Amino acid sequence: MLKSDATAARRTPGAPDGNPVPKDNKSAPYVAGFLRQVEPAESGADPAIKGGVTDHIPSQDTTPAPEPAQSSAGARPPGEIELKLLVDAGRMAHFNAAPVIVANARNKGSRKHLKSVYYDTAERALRRSGLSLRVRRSGARFVQTVKTDAADDPLRRGEWEASVPSLAPDVALAMPFIPEKLRAHLEAQPLEAVFTADVHRHARIVDLPSGTVEIAFDQGVLTAGDRSIAVSEIELELKSGSASTIYEVALRLAEQGPVKPSIRAKSARGFDLAAGAPPSARRPRKLRLDPSVTLDEAFATILRSCFLHLLQSLPAAEDGRNPEGVHQLRVSLRRLRSALDLMRSVGALSNLDALRSEARWLAQDLSAARDWDVFQLETLPTIAKACASVAGFDALGRAAAKCQSDAYRKAHQALDDRRCAVFLIGLGQWIETRGWRNDVATEDLGQLAEPAVNFAQRILSEQYAKVLKRGRRFKSLSADELHRVRLATKRLRYLGEFLLPLFADRKSVRRFSRRLAGLQEELGAFNDMAVTASLLDGLDAEPDSAIAAAAIAGWQARASIGVQPSLQGAWRDFTAARVPWCRQASQD
Repeated sequence: MLKSDATAARRTPGAPDGNPVPKDNKSAPYVAGFLRQVEPAESGADPAIKGGVTDHIPSQDTTPAPEPAQSSAGARPPGEIELKLLVDAGRMAHFNAAPVIVANARNKGSRKHLKSVYYDTAERALRRSGLSLRVRRSGARFVQTVKTDAADDPLRRGEWEASVPSLAPDVALAMPFIPEKLRAHLEAQPLEAVFTADVHRHARIVDLPSGTVEIAFDQGVLTAGDRSIAVSEIELELKSGSASTIYEVALRLAEQGPVKPSIRAKSARGFDLAAGAPPSARRPRKLRLDPSVTLDEAFATILRSCFLHLLQSLPAAEDGRNPEGVHQLRVSLRRLRSALDLMRSVGALSNLDALRSEARWLAQDLSAARDWDVFQLETLPTIAKACASVAGFDALGRAAAKCQSDAYRKAHQALDDRRCAVFLIGLGQWIETRGWRNDVATEDLGQLAEPAVNFAQRILSEQYAKVLKRGRRFKSLSADELHRVRLATKRLRYLGEFLLPLFADRKSVRRFSRRLAGLQEELGAFNDMAVTASLLDGLDAEPDSAIAAAAIAGWQARASIGVQPSLQGAWRDFTAARVPWCRQASQD
C-alpha cells in the first residue's frame, strides 16, 4: 500500500485555482448532472443525477465500493473499457498518421487542453481503497470523476462522472460510490490536492467493422510538489462494439513503431510520484468461479486473471526499483503457461503452442534477474551476518551486483522488444475473442459447454496422481528427483488456484491449498540452494571473495541436511490431506 509522506492537516486546503474546498465536505448549492446517460428503462435515479450503466469493478486491495444507493444513483454506475500504449513523445505524430487511423477516422478530431487535479486525504484513504477522485477542467467545464482499480478484467474499470463548478471537489457527489466504511472518514478528513496533470489531448474517433474506438494522443506532465514526470501515451477507449477492437487497433499501431501496452492509470503514476515510490507489484487476486459455470466461461475467467496479473506486474518490472516486479511478472507468466497447458486437455489448439512459446521466451529473459535478486537480498546478507568473521563477502557482493545489473539489462531489453508488445496485445485479443473456440476441433466443441467442475475433477485427479507417483519413496529421492516433484507440485498448485474455487467444500479447499503451498515452499527452498550453487560457479569474483563463496556453499550444504526433516514433514502433511474434488471429502 502507498503511504503519504504528508502529515494529516486539519486545515481545509484550497484547490489550485484558488477555490476553497468546502470545510464540511458538503455539496455546494447547485445541481450537478451526471454526464453519461442511461436508457430511461434502466434508470431509477434522481432527476438531478443521471448515470450510465456498466459493471462495477471493485478494488483488489480492500472491500469493494458498494453499488450506489438507489435513492441517489439508481442504476449501476458507468465505466470505461480502455488500453494505453506508452510511446516515445517524438513519434506521436507518426502514430497519428498510421493507416488504420487515416483510413477509418471520422475526421481530424478534436484538440483539448486538460488540466486535472487529483485529490485524497492526507492518509491516502481513497488510494488505499483502490479509488481515485479527480476534477478536470476542459475549456469552461469542470468534471469530477471517481474511478476504481481494475478487478477481474484488464480493460474494464468503474467510472462515475459529475459536473462541478470549479476545480474544487464535491465529496457529497462522490459519496454514493464510496465504500460505506470509508464515508465517515471522508466526512472527518478534508481532501487535499496530491498532484496535477497538465495534458494536451488530440482525440479521434475510429470506426471499424468490429467497433468504434476513441484514440486519444496524450502529451503532458504530471506534477507533485517539486517532482514531475512526462506523459506520452495513446489511450484507446471503446465507444461501442466488441472490446477486441481495442486490441485490433493496438496491433495496427504497433506496426508503426515501439509501443508498450499498459493499464496503469495516470492516477497510479501520480500517486507514486507524490510518494516518491516505485510502482507496486501485486499478487494475483483469488479467482471466483461459480460451480455451475461452463468450461468455456471458466477458461475466459482464468485467462483474464493471468493477463491482468501480467499487465499489473509490468510497470514495476520495467521500473526495476522494486524487485517484486520481476518476481510477480515471472509468476504471471508461469500461471499463464499453466493455464494454456490446461486448455490442451480439451484438444489440439493451434495457437496455444505459439502463445506458450512467447511466454516462455519472456520468462527466460527474466529468470537471471530474479535469481540474482534473491541472492543479493536474501542469501548473501543472511549468511554474511551469520559468518561475520569470514572475509570476502563485500567483494562477493560487488561481483554479484554486476551480474545483477547485467541480468536486469537483459530483462529490460526483452520488455522493450517489439516482440513483447505484440505478444501482449495478441494475447489480449485472443482472450477477448475467445480464440480457442476457433481452434477446438468440431468433435471437441461440446466439452466447452459442459460444467467446468467435471473437467476440474478429472484434471486435478490426474495431476495429483502424478505428484504422488513422483514422490514415491520420498525419503530416498535424489536432488534431481526432488526437482521433478517440485515441478509437478508447482503445476498442481497453479491448477488448484484455477480450479479449486469450483468446489463447494471451502474448508477442505483451504486445508488442501495450505498444505500444498507448504510443500511447494519447502521444495522451493531446497531448489534455491541448487540455484545458488550455479550462480557461484559462474561468478567472476575478486580473489579474496573465494572464502566467502566457500562459506556460502558450506552453509547451504549444512542447511540442506536441516531441510530434510521439515521437507519430509511437509510431504506427510500434504499426502494426508483430503482432496476437495472427491465427493467423499468430509467437512471435518
